Amino acid sequence: LLPLLLALLSAWRGAAGGSCPPRCVCASNILSCSQAVLSAVPAPLPRFTAVLDLSHNNVSRLRADWAPGRLAHLHALLLSHNGLSFVSTEAFAHVPHLRHLDLSSNRLRTLEENLFSDLAELEVLLLYNNEISSVDRTAFDNLGRLRKLYLGQNRITRFPLELLRDGTRLPQLALLDLSANHLRSLPVGELQALPAWLRDRLYLHGNPLACDCSLFQLVSRGHRRRLSAVMDFQEELRCWLPAATAPVGILALANRQLLNCSEAREAVLEAHLGDSVTLSCDTRLRGARSWHWVTPEGERVPEEGGNGSAALLANGSLQLRTLRPEDAGTYTCSVAGPLFNETLYVELLVHNFTLHGPHDTLNTAYTTLVGCILSVVLVLIYLYLTPCRCCCCRGPDKAPAPRDDSINSSVLSTTPNHAAGVPGEPCRSHSASATGPGQNGRFKAGGTPQPPPRHGPKVQRKVSDPDSVSSVFSDTPIVV
Repeated sequence: LLPLLLALLSAWRGAAGGSCPPRCVCASNILSCSQAVLSAVPAPLPRFTAVLDLSHNNVSRLRADWAPGRLAHLHALLLSHNGLSFVSTEAFAHVPHLRHLDLSSNRLRTLEENLFSDLAELEVLLLYNNEISSVDRTAFDNLGRLRKLYLGQNRITRFPLELLRDGTRLPQLALLDLSANHLRSLPVGELQALPAWLRDRLYLHGNPLACDCSLFQLVSRGHRRRLSAVMDFQEELRCWLPAATAPVGILALANRQLLNCSEAREAVLEAHLGDSVTLSCDTRLRGARSWHWVTPEGERVPEEGGNGSAALLANGSLQLRTLRPEDAGTYTCSVAGPLFNETLYVELLVHNFTLHGPHDTLNTAYTTLVGCILSVVLVLIYLYLTPCRCCCCRGPDKAPAPRDDSINSSVLSTTPNHAAGVPGEPCRSHSASATGPGQNGRFKAGGTPQPPPRHGPKVQRKVSDPDSVSSVFSDTPIVV
């Protein structure tokens, strides 16, 4: 009776789910067809298959109909070492519960849009050792459970890091391997803003990165924090200097002979008086539930309530309200986990002025502009609004004073003591008069004019009396 039941059960399973394909080995729900010289996925596939190993074959194209029916139990698909160059965007529509997909060591060149969007339960995706040079930013849409993504040893020149920026596209991602690609530069600011538990498994070694101090700061902080991605591969974290023939270690950029980069500080936050800031406990331990903060004075912040100005938030961050000068200093965050304990330090700098207070000084650029405008206005006033000290429009020429005039008549004359201007000429002071060249327009006592100066290379100029100087630069009569 027992052999008959086993035969019936075997026949029922064969009719319901199919038998083991030729050149494959079936063990319970595991179907191994590795190294079977297959050029296509064997058919029919048992519907109870949970693990399908097709590695080391010649399956170069994975079409939408590779699985004729729905494989509801399949959770692992291995297709490495097949020379695979094409994967249909509908290739995974029949395996919605896939959690492990291995496409490594193939000839894939691009990751098309929505390529893996049908794999909402996928956790591990292996794409290393391909020829991938282009990654569409929608290729990993709907992968809300993806934890590990391996893209090493490809030809990627830019990876869409915006997938990681806000934590909503790949919220469960804990490992990203971009090693041994063609990355020449990195958005250091965006990488530094990533949570520490992701930076702990962000592998960037083996890329032809250009050396700069921001890259050094990123790697140096990881080395100080003992992040695995830095500690395990620090010898392979190298970069290229301009005109160099060989790469140098990124951590060696602090050398004076290289770039002389300054040492990286753990975490520094700047704020102003009266501000409210939040200090993040950037731990490598993901999902930590136990942490505590210690102020610069050595006081522990209580888990509930706080002291009015400091409060511990639910995510482990410390919030400080209405900053005071004494709030500056180094804060300590301690995290306890099942595998390791971690201590973090955050330095807070409080500037001794308010950012938008009533006593703020004018902006430097604005002050400079106002000063320039005032200078131009003053120059224009000086040039055009200052009255001319000499008369440009003079009356008709008058006859020179007679030679026998007395000194009193010369002094009390109401006419100016400088020569009349010529119409049409600019305003000038004249020292020549009818008394002859070299005279100042006035007679000396006794009515005898000054002798004309001698011509020659060395002529000693006579000093005129003060009244003569006043007559030249004044438009009003001189009354004695």
